[in-house]
Amino acid sequence: MRKMLPISSMPINCAKGTAVTDATLKSVARVTPLCRCSQRRSPAVLVLLGFAMIAVFMVLIMTKKLTPVLALIIVPTVFGLFAGAGLGIGDMVMDSMKSMTSTAALLMFAIIYFGLMIDVGLFDPLVKFILRKLGNDPAKVVLGTAILAAAVSLDGDGSTTFILTTAAMLPVYLRLKMSPVVLTCVAGLANGTMNILPWGGPTARAATALKIDVNDVFVPMIPSLVAGLVVVFAFSWLLGLQERNRLRATAPEIWGVPDTLEGFDGASDGGSSVAGAGTGRGRKGGNPGGAAPAVEGSPAGSSVAVLERTDSVIEDSGTGLADTALDPNRSTLRPKLFWFNLALTVAVMVVLVANIVPLPFVFMVGAAIALLVNFPKVKDQGAQLIAHAPSIVAVVSMVMAAAVLTGVLKGTGMVEAMSAWLVQIIPSSMGPFMAVITGILSIPMTFFMSNDAFYFGVLPVLSETAAHYGVGAADMARASITGQPFHLQSPLVPAILLLVSLAKVDLGDHHKKVLWRTAVISMVMLGVGMLTGAIGIG
Repeated sequence: MRKMLPISSMPINCAKGTAVTDATLKSVARVTPLCRCSQRRSPAVLVLLGFAMIAVFMVLIMTKKLTPVLALIIVPTVFGLFAGAGLGIGDMVMDSMKSMTSTAALLMFAIIYFGLMIDVGLFDPLVKFILRKLGNDPAKVVLGTAILAAAVSLDGDGSTTFILTTAAMLPVYLRLKMSPVVLTCVAGLANGTMNILPWGGPTARAATALKIDVNDVFVPMIPSLVAGLVVVFAFSWLLGLQERNRLRATAPEIWGVPDTLEGFDGASDGGSSVAGAGTGRGRKGGNPGGAAPAVEGSPAGSSVAVLERTDSVIEDSGTGLADTALDPNRSTLRPKLFWFNLALTVAVMVVLVANIVPLPFVFMVGAAIALLVNFPKVKDQGAQLIAHAPSIVAVVSMVMAAAVLTGVLKGTGMVEAMSAWLVQIIPSSMGPFMAVITGILSIPMTFFMSNDAFYFGVLPVLSETAAHYGVGAADMARASITGQPFHLQSPLVPAILLLVSLAKVDLGDHHKKVLWRTAVISMVMLGVGMLTGAIGIG
């Protein structure tokens, strides 16, 4: 088992990540005091501070004592100073932020592009089609969300998955007064499970780090992937049933009817009306604040309604869809440009998947063309940018704030100390179970550190230890990817920040609903891997 070097013999890492020798320490210290931080705190203290920082951060955002942006800035700053970072903490954060600027640009222009496409009506036909097929049964809508997210996740890009899923499904959720948190939860479950695809990133990292073929890692894990998806769909159906019961309790006049809404004419539009969902406000001239009328002949306590005439309800401008994303009278609609916008979006997706130019530039050009063609007047272009400014500020500020957490974790040496400590505490008697242990460790460790840090920093050490007990590198690699459903919910993952921002969901609310479910999925994937022999015991 590897032992940690005494602090006096460890290389000292400065903000730029270079090794500092005793001969050059004095001159480097004049540039940045950060280089002395590893001499101020022992590895044990760094481990304690690292786990405490993460715990405090999670408690604050889940109890809503602080917004995620403030928690990402304040908590690491305080703990970084306790870790001895000193004035060099600024260099830590700046170095970390440099690596996130391209991500921030990608998310910013992706929000502008897809927000614009929603405004001009590109996704309206898709939403109408979904409603015609799913009706207004929440259970079917949530299950459909999971299937859509899993299908789009085949491209291996989380941001694309969340953008398309949210664009297609959020208007449906708002119209039916369903909770957007359910949407983010289900989309996160599906995308996290699909993230073990070879082109998704983690599987390739694991194979590269351990110098094995990527197919040797992924193919034996296909049964685990299938099992994980089954659990995702089961969770989605149960969440849909919960939404069905909640809506039936809050709006029994609409939801407590037999199998159709033959008598529903969409005339009412109050806060409890399904047609008026989205803003919670009644339409002028309708029945603001009132309940929708009961349907004649609808017995109390009967099953949830399935709207068979959804298309006519949506297309009728008097159904209370004003102020929602499906408002048929919104001034931004561009029906004559539908085919152009569709062709442009397809082209953007093709270039994105082909990865022939940097992704931020793809969305920059796409957003510029879309704005120019759909809104040729400069005044309208500025109005569109302002309209999407709240979403942009929310997600970009969170990405930049996340640089404080990652910078402090890496710059102070907390990540290295925590990883070494976890390796040391594994008893030698548990050696033959190193693959299983790695699978379990991958759940929290990939949540609190980047995939690169885990797969290139921690996994090789664990694999080297496992080799002494007869556990193969392929088994270790397969086990290490089972924590990906949990990893994708991390605030350090820009895609999840984009998801909650687009859906206007609090990150703490998302975590409350999704974390324990992703932990279950990860454990199921690990268990199935053991049963099929993909993850062996030495």
